[in-house]
Amino acid sequence: MSAVALHQASSSRLQSLANKEWAWLAGIILLMSAVLTILEPNFLTQFNFYVLLRGIAVTLIVAYAQLMVLVVGQLNLSVGATGGMVAICTGGMMEVWGLPTVIAVALGLLIGVGAGLANGLLTTRTGINGFIITLATASAFTGVTIGLNDAKPWYNLPKRFVEFGQGRIGPFPYIAIVTIIVGILLWVLFERTLLGRQILAVGGNQRAAELSGIPVDRILVIVFVLSAILSSIAGIILMARLGSAQPSIGSDWLLPSFAIPIVAGIALSGGSAPVINTALAALLIALIDNGLVLTKADPYWIQFLLGLIILVAVGLNRLRAVREAKRTTAS
Repeated sequence: MSAVALHQASSSRLQSLANKEWAWLAGIILLMSAVLTILEPNFLTQFNFYVLLRGIAVTLIVAYAQLMVLVVGQLNLSVGATGGMVAICTGGMMEVWGLPTVIAVALGLLIGVGAGLANGLLTTRTGINGFIITLATASAFTGVTIGLNDAKPWYNLPKRFVEFGQGRIGPFPYIAIVTIIVGILLWVLFERTLLGRQILAVGGNQRAAELSGIPVDRILVIVFVLSAILSSIAGIILMARLGSAQPSIGSDWLLPSFAIPIVAGIALSGGSAPVINTALAALLIALIDNGLVLTKADPYWIQFLLGLIILVAVGLNRLRAVREAKRTTAS
């Protein structure tokens, strides 16, 4: 192959790589990491990487919980309330009933399944948008969380359970193993299974999916159940990380649960499931948070920047959608 042909092939590969959304996210992450390395020597410490990964381990699963319903063009405002309720119930079963960790966690996940079924069935049977349904159920789940133990935490959790939540190998926290497994399973779901293709089809065009024989209502219920299971997992591993079942678990999840998938480039109308991009977006937002903490910036700036990032990401996604629509019309 000639030098010109090699150069053209290389340029084509680089352009193809640059066109991928994950490449842009990865580039921004590398740039931000380089800047933080220069500004803050503590950024490269093992403990800081542990803190960074420990936070991502929970927030990424929370983002995946919201991603599941965004894929079908729905919203789930009960992500945090579900995680908090399951954490309190699981902690209570461990402390009050003395159940083994495995059984308590399994029963906690079943409670999450019940919450997801309630959201899914209410949405499909009433025809009311998931936004309204989950707004109502979020209030109900929060009431259960507070009422079960008069808003008091459960502290006496099994030692091994807490050790798993707080343990690490170097900078790598044990709970991140759960997050990696969740990410792989979701990627397999959307890339390699019939159910994943049906979920994407329902999100892309619900009417067309129904005409093609896909059980739309069943798919919507499954999506809400999967979202609740992921919220439950996040609540349980956060409980293990904290070493106690706090009623406040999940109370600050709503904004990150939307911010991360939006930054990842998900189509808010449904039909896309950027699993890898979501992981990179979670890392990017965690880096911003970490950088502000290291530089001792006012914590209120974190909320401001997160809101600004959402607005910019939504605007860029809208511009991309308009551009693609024009290109489709022209062709």
